[in-house]
Amino acid sequence: MKILKWALVLVLAAGIAIPSGVHAAGKSKVENFSEMTYGFESYDEQLVASSTLFRYDSGLTFDYPDAIRGVYVTGHSAGGARFETLVNLMETTDLNAMVIDIKDDYGNITYVPEDDSPLKGLDIGKPYIKNPRAMLEEMEEKQIYPIGRIVVFKDSVLAEKRPELSFVDNGEVWKNGRKEAFVNPFMKEVWDHNIEIAIEAAKMGFQEIQFDYVRFPEGFEKRHESLAYDFEDYKDSELDPVQRRVEAVTDFVAYARERLKPYGVKVSVDIFGYAATLAEAPGIGQNFSKISENVDVISSMIYPSHWTSYFGVSKPDTEPYKIVSEYSKVENKVLDALENRPISRPWIQDFSAPWLGAGNYLNYGKKEVEAQIKALKDNGIDEYLLWNAGNRYTSGVNYKQ
Repeated sequence: MKILKWALVLVLAAGIAIPSGVHAAGKSKVENFSEMTYGFESYDEQLVASSTLFRYDSGLTFDYPDAIRGVYVTGHSAGGARFETLVNLMETTDLNAMVIDIKDDYGNITYVPEDDSPLKGLDIGKPYIKNPRAMLEEMEEKQIYPIGRIVVFKDSVLAEKRPELSFVDNGEVWKNGRKEAFVNPFMKEVWDHNIEIAIEAAKMGFQEIQFDYVRFPEGFEKRHESLAYDFEDYKDSELDPVQRRVEAVTDFVAYARERLKPYGVKVSVDIFGYAATLAEAPGIGQNFSKISENVDVISSMIYPSHWTSYFGVSKPDTEPYKIVSEYSKVENKVLDALENRPISRPWIQDFSAPWLGAGNYLNYGKKEVEAQIKALKDNGIDEYLLWNAGNRYTSGVNYKQ
C-alpha cells in the first residue's frame, strides 16, 4: 500500500493526469496501467479505480435508506412551491427519496449552470431550480435521498441544434407523432453530452443518476432503413439491425457507469416493463438482461395502465395487484439468472387513466397504490418509485405493506 501511495505522489508531482474516461467494451480499450511502473511497482488498474483517493467528495452525506420508496419530481416542482409540499410528504410518511429531473424530456437542463461550469456553453439551462445546491443541502438535512433523472436519447433541443446527431427524414429532423425528436444512440458525442450532465449532477451531491429513454424511438424497426443517420463505430458491425441497436444501447449504459465510478454514485436505468418478458425489444434496442448487468438499479415501468392484455389479465388497469404480481414473478426469474443482480426498483402508478375508456380503468387512490406495493412486497421487491406527472401523490397511503 505504501508503494502505491508513493507511486501516486510521484505521478502527481510530475503533473501526469490519470485518465478517468473508460470506453465501452468493443469500442475503445480501457487505459492500460499495467506498464506504468515509475521505478516502483506496476499499477493495479482495479485498485486505482476502487480507491477512495480517486472519489469525488460533494461535501454532502446521505445514508442509503432501508429501502428506497420514492416519487418523481419535475424541475418546476423542485424549484417551486410544490417542493416544500413534497418535503412534507417525505417527513410525514415512509417515503424517503425523490427522483428529480436534471435533464428533462425536451433536452433542457433544469437549472442554469454556473459560469465556470463546462455545461454553461451548451446554452440549454433553464431557471426552474434556482439553487440546486441549496435544495440538496435541505434534502441532506432531512435525509431525503436524491436521485437525478436524465432523459438521454429523447432530446428535441439537441436534435434541433445539431441535426447530424439525430435522425433525418427528407432533410428535416424526424419527429414522432407527439412531435418529439430523438438523438442517435450510435454516436459517442451524444453519449458524452449526457454523461457530462450526469457528472455535474454527481458533483452537486446527487447520490444516484437515473437514465431514462435509454433507447431508440418506438417503432424504429419500421423506419431504420428510410431515415438518414450515422452508425459511427457500429458501421461495420456484422450484427443484424436488431442486435446492433441492442449493442449500442448496452454499450452506452456500460460506458456511463464506468465514467461515473470516480463520483461514487449509483447508476440506474428506466426500462419498459415488457422488455423483461422478451429476449429484447426489437425496435428500441433494449435487452433487459444486458442492461441489468450494467447497472446498480433497474427500474421497470410497470404501470398497470400501460399494459395490454398480459399475463392473462384482460384489463390490467383494473387489477393492479395481479398485473404487478405477475410481472414481478417474471422479472425475478430473469434477474436471478444474472451473475450480478441489480436492485429492482420498479415504477408504479399513482394516477388514473381515463383515456382507456369506461370499464377499462379505475380511479387510482389509496387502495390501488397499496395493491401495487403489496404485490411487489409479496414477491420480495421492497423498493419502488411512484409516478405522477403532476407530482400530486395520494394521501393516506401505507407505504410499508
